[in-house]
Amino acid sequence: MSKIIALMADERGNIFDVPEFEGVGRIGEKFFKLKPEDLIKLPESADLMFLPQRKAVGFRHGEFLTLKGQAVSAILPQGYTRTHLPAFKKNSRAKILPLYGYTAVALYKNEIYAAAIYTDENFKWDPVNFNTRDLKKMIRRVKNDLPNNRIVDQVANCSLKWHCLTAQNLFYRRWECGIPTSPVCNANCLGCISLQAAECCPSPQSRINFKPTVEEIADVGIYHLSHAEEGIISFGQGCEGEPSLQFENISAAIKKIREKTSRGQININTNAGNTFGIKKIVDVGLNSMRVSIISANAENYQKYYRAGYKLDAVKDSIRYALDKNVHVSLNMLYMPGFNDRAAEFAAWKDFLADLPVQMIQVRNLNFDPDEFFKIMPRDENFLGTKEFLQKLKKNFPKVSIGSFSHYIL
Repeated sequence: MSKIIALMADERGNIFDVPEFEGVGRIGEKFFKLKPEDLIKLPESADLMFLPQRKAVGFRHGEFLTLKGQAVSAILPQGYTRTHLPAFKKNSRAKILPLYGYTAVALYKNEIYAAAIYTDENFKWDPVNFNTRDLKKMIRRVKNDLPNNRIVDQVANCSLKWHCLTAQNLFYRRWECGIPTSPVCNANCLGCISLQAAECCPSPQSRINFKPTVEEIADVGIYHLSHAEEGIISFGQGCEGEPSLQFENISAAIKKIREKTSRGQININTNAGNTFGIKKIVDVGLNSMRVSIISANAENYQKYYRAGYKLDAVKDSIRYALDKNVHVSLNMLYMPGFNDRAAEFAAWKDFLADLPVQMIQVRNLNFDPDEFFKIMPRDENFLGTKEFLQKLKKNFPKVSIGSFSHYIL
């Protein structure tokens, strides 16, 4: 059997294998020697990066030992769920890591492998389909078709600066297109990608600083749904706060959109904490709702979201949407060693028995694992990612498990 070999990097980012040490991964705060069944070949569109001020860890002679070089991690493309975090020993003065989903890697069969599983078909999210040479030309076309629309300007900037895929889809005239609407939020998530406290880490996107008008929202929605293949418009993007806080403008815009076209799908990505606003949006013809959630345990939920609402409000919003035949997905922010705890699974069983959503989208949580586990109660009674997902599927066979929103119409 081929040996699974540890990797490390120098300060310049050059990656080396360390043949005398076996590869190690981490679940929660515990190290594990990696096994062949934990690994898949590193996806072509994955990125490798070293973790500064964090020494790699390897396994030799029955011990986990600190290596001389820096820890190495993979950042996986959409459609892959990590099963192990990178194993490392942190320098006492180490800064918080940037907001990425760090995944354990090792050398196996003379190739780099990642500790992950494939959870969803990812053609629509494959980087090869984006950032093409003609993107700027397509942006100019839409700006000409929808002049002086601040949403178009915003998503054009997101397309070119942040390489946001849902932003780019407006210009490619296909699939899911993001329509940011809200400069404010009712939560203060640890891993918020558009607004972070100065003592944390830089946000990978910048939040919109304006409130779009009904006309701006409707014009973009009509344009995309009228042109796009399998068109979806989505409120609630990485460059905004909570869209349901803008329920008045969104509701009025949906009415205008549906007066012009019945094509495509109208979706909201939301924390669902503003039940009043969610009800107003549902009532005008929302097709699908994806709810960001990390835990079905109210205390642990609040530790991450630090919200101005309670988990019960989220449940009320989901229940209302389901009663109105809205397709509901959970956007489960996933951290190995947390979501897959036995206690968390028990809470999920109660949650899903009460609220039979149609889909769970498992998404790697982009946050420093040490900072995350620092605020969560310690618990090493976990199932492991594979068993956790298998048990979810066994207990709730009608629930689809994937990684992102699908076209449902």
